[in-house]
Amino acid sequence: MKKLEKSKLLENKTIQISGSKSISNRLLILESLFSNIKIGNLSNSQDTSLLKKALSENTEIIDIHHAGTAMRFLTSYYSIREGKTTILTGSKRMKERPIKNLVTALQNLGVEIEYLENEGFPPLKIKGRKITQEKVDVPANISSQFITSLLLIAGKLENGLEINLIGEVTSRSYIKMTLNILTKFGIKNSFIGNTIKVEPTNHQLSTINYEVESDWSSASYFYSFAALGRETIHLKSFYKESTQGDSAIAKIYEEFFGIKTIFNENEHKITLQPDTDFVFPEKIVLDMNNCPDIAQTLCVTAAALKIPFEISGLGTLRVKETDRLLALHQELKKLGTETEFTDLTIKSISFNEPDDNIFIKTYQDHRMAMAFAPFCLIKELYIEDEDVVEKSYPMFWEDLKTILTENS
Repeated sequence: MKKLEKSKLLENKTIQISGSKSISNRLLILESLFSNIKIGNLSNSQDTSLLKKALSENTEIIDIHHAGTAMRFLTSYYSIREGKTTILTGSKRMKERPIKNLVTALQNLGVEIEYLENEGFPPLKIKGRKITQEKVDVPANISSQFITSLLLIAGKLENGLEINLIGEVTSRSYIKMTLNILTKFGIKNSFIGNTIKVEPTNHQLSTINYEVESDWSSASYFYSFAALGRETIHLKSFYKESTQGDSAIAKIYEEFFGIKTIFNENEHKITLQPDTDFVFPEKIVLDMNNCPDIAQTLCVTAAALKIPFEISGLGTLRVKETDRLLALHQELKKLGTETEFTDLTIKSISFNEPDDNIFIKTYQDHRMAMAFAPFCLIKELYIEDEDVVEKSYPMFWEDLKTILTENS
């Protein structure tokens, strides 16, 4: 249980955030496949550590616990390990997270994969083989990590891979981030309309040093602190031309909360600077289809400021570490915010006084813990199961100590 006293935000503090989990996990798969990558500023998240450990093991059973990215990326990775049988399993919650669309795509490419418990869910028994088929249809509205999982192995396939996305694409920015990384390593690809093509890479790739940009989704929590505390915060190491979809947080928080992002290219640093003359909007209406992972942060910020909100494009949130829309609905009540939600949306209905004693449940979801933490600038609260932040940002609570002072 983490107690957060009612606090004030200190001015001009600097935080160094670890490398992006999303980028780090992609690079680890590519490093294992192509052996030509030297990675700097690797994420120190639990998810990345679990993936790195799994890739170094030569056992039949691989347990990735709560690491959803690792489950998805390794499903494709082990599918092309010719002659190797792998049982890929995880935590109780992981066994409730659907993976059927990815498995079906791999099966259509000729891979032999078996569900060991429930149809459509881990654990999986994967018999690695050589893939020669080069075209596959995939629903476009599924998790972008399913598509990225296929893209990461595509260059290793004898004939490359063509993915035809059926329907409206979800989280297009994450797919483009993956393709951008492939391009940097000399793996030719294209994304035209709803068709992605990756050419086979049979030649030896040049060794590349890759310094991982810090994680924009982790930065989002400090945008929330800046929006509520109205003081300047500096974050390292970030780049203006980011490929991370969650870099959209900069534009969103400037538009709706008056937090300007100033880039210092020489120091790879960003400054979050509140606009002292900013007038808050009467309502926030936003489609977050391309950056759903920062929706929790935005909803808590809006709730704290009592700004009505209507957020759409959130279809993937119901199959994350928890049902994030249901979790948000339940926990925002404790902040005095009543909401209603569908499979794709969440919107505020009314604002009331917060509970006297606020105990935020995390539902084994790291983003629930961190998204609600900035509310301590409004009122004291408790975060249950605070260690859940290790999944993506192990130093989060320590970093908060450097920017907050108790409001005596």
